Amino acid sequence: MKFKPAALVALTVTVFLMACNAPAEKKEAANPIIGTWRLVSGATISKGKTEQTSYPKDQQMIKIINDTHFAFLNHTMNTAKDSSNKFDAGGGAYTLKGDRYTEHLDYYKDKAWEGKPFTFTVTFSGDTLIQKGVEKVEGTTIDRVIIEKYLREK
Repeated sequence: MKFKPAALVALTVTVFLMACNAPAEKKEAANPIIGTWRLVSGATISKGKTEQTSYPKDQQMIKIINDTHFAFLNHTMNTAKDSSNKFDAGGGAYTLKGDRYTEHLDYYKDKAWEGKPFTFTVTFSGDTLIQKGVEKVEGTTIDRVIIEKYLREK
């Protein structure tokens, strides 16, 4: 089959115009908070007193965040291999709007914490996540500011 030059030009122009008018694909920015995070340091400020914690001295904690939910797992290192091992975990849904990250704690061993929202400001720098906010649980003595630094697990 032999194309005439005019037909070839018309075909090329048509394809070019169709490509120019094709709707652009929407590229949604990846949610930077999604992933597995290892807690490396933290600070608790309660009644004006700051307590610093470095990890993993005697415990290890990770936080796993997907599109809609988070979970944290924390355990003491080098403990007995029976039921006396100290372990903590919790999780639930979350929202992220700009740098405002709110965890809705749906599951936790202490029922006084369940059903409560905890709002934090989050910042990202490469593979580092810093989370700062207030932990306050009505009916308990928990009323403090926490600052946690996490590194993304690879």
